[in-house]
Amino acid sequence: MSIGITIRIYLDDGLITGIRHAEIVNWTGQAISAPRTKIKQLSGWPESQKPGVYFLFGVDDESGGQALYIGEAENVLDRLGNHLANKDFWNEVIFFTSKDENLTKSHVKYLESRLIQLAKVATRYVLLNGNEPQLSSLPRGDRDSMEEFIGNLRTLLGVMGHKALEPIASHETILKEEKTDVPNGKETIEQVFNLNIKSVSARAIVSNEGVIVLEGSTISGIVKESLSGGYKKLRTQLIESGVLSSQDGSFVFTKDQLFTSPSQAAAIIVGYAINGRHSWQTGEGVSLKQIEESSESI
Repeated sequence: MSIGITIRIYLDDGLITGIRHAEIVNWTGQAISAPRTKIKQLSGWPESQKPGVYFLFGVDDESGGQALYIGEAENVLDRLGNHLANKDFWNEVIFFTSKDENLTKSHVKYLESRLIQLAKVATRYVLLNGNEPQLSSLPRGDRDSMEEFIGNLRTLLGVMGHKALEPIASHETILKEEKTDVPNGKETIEQVFNLNIKSVSARAIVSNEGVIVLEGSTISGIVKESLSGGYKKLRTQLIESGVLSSQDGSFVFTKDQLFTSPSQAAAIIVGYAINGRHSWQTGEGVSLKQIEESSESI
């Protein structure tokens, strides 16, 4: 049985685009989000002048994609002042400190290393960290406490609008259609759907975010007139970014890729307009539409 979480978010000036303070009830950690234009106002927040880890969000100049830089500091506000002068890409920061005095330099260096690892695995953002710092040596008890801290940090980071640490899919486990372990100890079984039409063979799962086409899926190398201009542009972007790689006259997904709807995913794959809710089917031939209309959950 899943357990709910209560989160409090305070809007400093009543605007969702301003400074926000977020906390999970009964957790000693806390998060503060601020646009770049309001960094100097954080001087009035004692929470910003503690040891912590921070995320700088913006746009990568080369790819045009969402970019991320992860860092740590003994005084977060001081470090952000340096980044105002030396890093141009970012327009928002979210940082995490503790309400008590239990986060030390060793703790935040451990957190930084682990968070960079998780961001690399998730591959949702262009990670601008040049190096991956080594894990600092912590006693076993402190290490477990920091892993618990990371679990709550991930929750707040997502609630505040960034899924930077959340993998799009647990690819290896999903292909086996077995139970998967998730950070909070819950288990789930992912239903794999297939799209097999002529020369293409694709596999996908449905998530709360949309449809995730799995690595290794093939798509048609032919694009027909019925494919909308927006979908044609998206196909081109996926090829140029390396998500799709040319192979024997067709293309192959080099990594798991999230699409906003079953029909978007299916159309990109076959190269023409198609109803994805009919065409995505289980191994037993049951369509996604049939499952959605039944009393069963996917």
